Amino acid sequence: MLQTKSQEPINRSVGRQLQTIPLAMVISLILFGGIGWRLSYLQIQRGDLNQLKADQNRTRIVPKPPVRGSILDRQGKVLATNRSSYSAYLWPKAYKQKNWVKNRDIIAAILNIDAQDLQKRVEEAGYNYPSLIPIARHLTPAQITALEEYHSQFQWVEIDIGKVRYYPQGNFAAHILGYTGELDQEQLEQKKSKGYRLGDVIGKMGVESGYESELRGKWGGLKLEVDGGGRIIRYLGENPAKLGKDIKLTIDADVQKAAEAALGTRKGAIVALDPNNGAVLAMASYPSFDPNIFSTSVTTETWKELQAQGNPFLNMALRAFPPASTFKIVTDTAGMESGKYPPNTILGTYPYLSVGGTRFGEWNKSGFGPLGYVSALAWSSNTFHGQIGQGVGGEELIKWARAYGLGKLTGIELQGETAGLIADDAWKRRNFDNWGWTVGDTVNMSIGQGFTTATPLQIAVMFSAIANNGYRVKPHLRETDNQTKQAQRVNLNLKPTTLSTIQQGLRAVVNGGTGTKLNSPDIPPGAGKSGTAEAPPGEAHTWFGAYAPFDKPEIVVVAFAEHSGGGGGSVAAPLVRQVMEAYFKLKK
Repeated sequence: MLQTKSQEPINRSVGRQLQTIPLAMVISLILFGGIGWRLSYLQIQRGDLNQLKADQNRTRIVPKPPVRGSILDRQGKVLATNRSSYSAYLWPKAYKQKNWVKNRDIIAAILNIDAQDLQKRVEEAGYNYPSLIPIARHLTPAQITALEEYHSQFQWVEIDIGKVRYYPQGNFAAHILGYTGELDQEQLEQKKSKGYRLGDVIGKMGVESGYESELRGKWGGLKLEVDGGGRIIRYLGENPAKLGKDIKLTIDADVQKAAEAALGTRKGAIVALDPNNGAVLAMASYPSFDPNIFSTSVTTETWKELQAQGNPFLNMALRAFPPASTFKIVTDTAGMESGKYPPNTILGTYPYLSVGGTRFGEWNKSGFGPLGYVSALAWSSNTFHGQIGQGVGGEELIKWARAYGLGKLTGIELQGETAGLIADDAWKRRNFDNWGWTVGDTVNMSIGQGFTTATPLQIAVMFSAIANNGYRVKPHLRETDNQTKQAQRVNLNLKPTTLSTIQQGLRAVVNGGTGTKLNSPDIPPGAGKSGTAEAPPGEAHTWFGAYAPFDKPEIVVVAFAEHSGGGGGSVAAPLVRQVMEAYFKLKK
């Protein structure tokens, strides 16, 4: 029994040893098997991915922004282009580096930017942002030198030469060209899907904005190999940036220059069109601005100076004002086309018309005696046109006003265009507590006053329809083929006698009526119409629209001066004359 008992623990010990050996082997096999499987997984199954990560750790992609296309006038003269400028960029990993805050403050001081603005910019981009973060443009030689002196400390800062927008003639045609500026955060979120990046420049106004997608081009980049310290070892390749398209405009730089010179510092606008196809030859607006200021950082002082001018970013050619007597073209059209007042109509004129207790006065306060359409246009008789309007009714006036393009957008490729207003009964009821249209409203409309407003561009389109024998054109700024231009014309289907009567009336305005100041030995015989709009409590607005030559029109010019005082024939007509003189001198 003792022997048996003494052997029992031995046998059990041996059993436990034999059991332990296989268990250790199993654990070892599992451990080494797991390591082997992991190595296999990393080398075989995830080898490509890990290789990519390794490549990313030793390579840098330096993005190359596209060069923006130029903007040219119809003769190929450069209106907007680019010039070289040094810029500073930051690698996204910079703000995770040791001593970032200290280095950030030094960088900000060198670049003359706010340190917290710099911090915000890199945080918004994020650690994994795929491109360099632009932090400053237009570096001075002193700033470049200072950054180079800190190169070992600022390994994550890059200096590169790039292109910035440049307008060779300053504020010339600023409202047409517009300007460029850096995307704000909201715009960036909207345009990320189209390939825009933090710090990208975008067209903010005018042609720069309207043709952004073509002017912009596409990003490219350089692939570089770097060492652990971020130093470049070698160049690995390049995907060249794609140049943006050049945009050729219908604008004639010489005519534009003449329009801006004529307008001077008067608040207003001058528009010149080719009446046959709607090509915009000139569009001047004052006050104006120099778009070059937005290619750099706009200081508070510069912004205050701009605003002191009275909102220079408003294009006065696209703002609406009472059209005054230029609207009498519409009234005469309605009279003749309705059949109620044929071309041979003669009406008495008076010191005033009395409608519903309101007196609508003749501008000369005495009347002109009996007049027909031609003489009534020549002398701009209010009482003649008031009777026409009253006779045909508001609906007929509204119909023809809208046919000429008033009360709706022209469709020009510029932001900020207003439609003006051709009011009707429904509009008045909505805006005046259900008070409907009255005869007085019709008479007011017939002389271009009351609720009626139109832009200088719309009035130029109206004059073009008379000049080209009855077609409403679509004004445009980009050169297109003649077939496209013709397709955009809308036939108003005016009677030949209606056209002829209005044309003769507009010729009489210049020949011996209110528009004689258009006459010049440097201008072929032309036709036109003045307008003087009451604008209390300020001085009156003045208008003049004209076309020439009378027998085969090539150009329409409309001038508008806000609160200028005086009359359209004395104030605005000379502005039109200056532009036409320049145009026809250039032709010679």
